[in-house]
Amino acid sequence: MTYESITQKKKLDIDEIVFLHHFELINGISFHEESHDCWEFLYVVKGTVNVVSGQVLHTLHKDDILFHPPGEPHRIQANGMAVPSLFVVGFQSVSPAMDFLWHKKIEVAPQERTLISHLIEEIQLTYSIPLEHPSYRELVRRSDDSIPFGSEQMILLYLQQLLIQLIRYNNTDTIFAPVSGFSRRPGEEELFYKVIAYMEEHLREHLSISQICKDNLIGRSLLQQLFRDYTGCGIIDYFSLMKINAAKQLILQRQLNFSQIADYLGYNSIHYFSRQFKKLTGITPSEYAASLPPI
Repeated sequence: MTYESITQKKKLDIDEIVFLHHFELINGISFHEESHDCWEFLYVVKGTVNVVSGQVLHTLHKDDILFHPPGEPHRIQANGMAVPSLFVVGFQSVSPAMDFLWHKKIEVAPQERTLISHLIEEIQLTYSIPLEHPSYRELVRRSDDSIPFGSEQMILLYLQQLLIQLIRYNNTDTIFAPVSGFSRRPGEEELFYKVIAYMEEHLREHLSISQICKDNLIGRSLLQQLFRDYTGCGIIDYFSLMKINAAKQLILQRQLNFSQIADYLGYNSIHYFSRQFKKLTGITPSEYAASLPPI
């Protein structure tokens, strides 16, 4: 029997990634207006931020994503609220499908949040520059023996999948609905954010899965499944990341030294705190502090 091959149609291609930043915006900081000869999107990991695009002011909240087409002047500014965490990507694409995302502001769904989480994780494993400092303009790879197999290709694949899903599920002209595999029973998303709020309240403590389940009246298997669906990682791993993000905010404020921060967040020692910080960010607390702009 003879088979005939078929050429797969590509609706959207990413030609190259220009820049990647994952940083927290200190209150009172406002960037100068800038424009790039590439596409750019800004995703709010947490908090709220103002973005001026041309003459339009956008207020972005957690899980909002805003696209800037090539050449569009824009400016990011803190709005005096809690320190926002932002993820910014610049990339080249000449695919006509990108026209749908022209100036588009979208609230991402849980499946896209998971993709972004995987994307950020892969980036941290691949590049050695402190992504937390938005002034960096050149991506530097880690040594070949420390980069996971196919990591840069995975970054492109995650990014392409993210853009395709945003177009597919936000275009009213299509017949597609959100991914059926992620259908949630009523109340599960509310339960997920309830657990997040609980962990934020107990950020200075040592939490176990059993304790979280007991205090939130939730079964262990459901709790673990929720965090795999919404974050792409385990709940204790996510709690560790929350602690490190809190540590970064404290370092940004420059009011406590590293030993005081470690003690404040419930770490047994500054050495363990430093190891966890480097494990999750790729740099030490000292390197992170040195990368920050002067006050």
